[in-house]
Amino acid sequence: GGLILFAIFSLVMDVFKIGYYSSFYSCLSAIKIIYPIVQAIFVVVQTYFLWVSAKDCIHVHLNVTRCGLMLTLTTNLAVWMSAVTDESVHKAHSKLKKNMTEEIFRWLLKERSQRVGMRSSSVEECNCNSQICQIFKNGYFWLYPFNIEYSLFASAMVYVMWKNVGRIIDHHSHHIQRLKFRLFRRTFFVGIMLGLIILVSGLGVLILYEVQVNSRTESSKKSQALTMYYIFNIVCLSLMSLVCIGGSVIYRFDKRDMDRHKNPTRTLDVALLMGAALGQYAISYYSIVAIVASTPRDTISALNLTYALLMIAQHTFQNIFIIEGLHRQPP
Repeated sequence: GGLILFAIFSLVMDVFKIGYYSSFYSCLSAIKIIYPIVQAIFVVVQTYFLWVSAKDCIHVHLNVTRCGLMLTLTTNLAVWMSAVTDESVHKAHSKLKKNMTEEIFRWLLKERSQRVGMRSSSVEECNCNSQICQIFKNGYFWLYPFNIEYSLFASAMVYVMWKNVGRIIDHHSHHIQRLKFRLFRRTFFVGIMLGLIILVSGLGVLILYEVQVNSRTESSKKSQALTMYYIFNIVCLSLMSLVCIGGSVIYRFDKRDMDRHKNPTRTLDVALLMGAALGQYAISYYSIVAIVASTPRDTISALNLTYALLMIAQHTFQNIFIIEGLHRQPP
């Protein structure tokens, strides 16, 4: 279900990219337009393949199957790296254009076009000036995160399939647990409502923060937006840390057997959790070093320091809670 959701947004992104590149196809190579078309076909075929075959445990043509799955995995990683690079370049160009005069930016664009072999006489034609072109450009830029998540999601699923090729499952050592989900059960309902409130509030704060910080308003309003952003995140991280600690305490009272059997899906989950946390730990660590070394130390710096420390604590407590839960047997 999650894969299909990200796939739909990735297809919409490809449509926006095709529309954007088609707006000035006369000065671009055909590969720029062909690439999103091929990527859209790849997304459709791969999503269908994973939807049909994700639960299969293959025991024929093992080497061919492993080779095909590993090729699919590396293709997803290549698409992921391409998307991250494109998004970074787009953001760098946006910042450059914002901080420079129009004449200097056009000169740099002309120099870059000559380096990549684009006709210098057609640089003006390649400027995205029309309204529909701007819509396509902004649309595919905002949809990049969904494409990045799709590539990572698909890579994880393909990796689990690759690990399961030729695997023999001992059916007697696994308990089948049927989850019974009741929407209006008291605990589920409260959790869903709290989660939705925080999600909607977070989107509102993020939109307000982006508008205030990126607009040409006075510095006091930008400072207020930063303060609001950090306070909201500090409150959310504090609540998440307390909930994870509470969950770990409940585990101590609810005695269950631990599942020590080999499980590729669980192993991948743990590896991804730890790997993703390392990146956030590094960002928080460098933030702390920068705040401590910088002057002056104002309210924003104090909030930023609190935010970085809470981010480390929240990821630690959350990973402990999730990893312990993954290894517990059903009731």
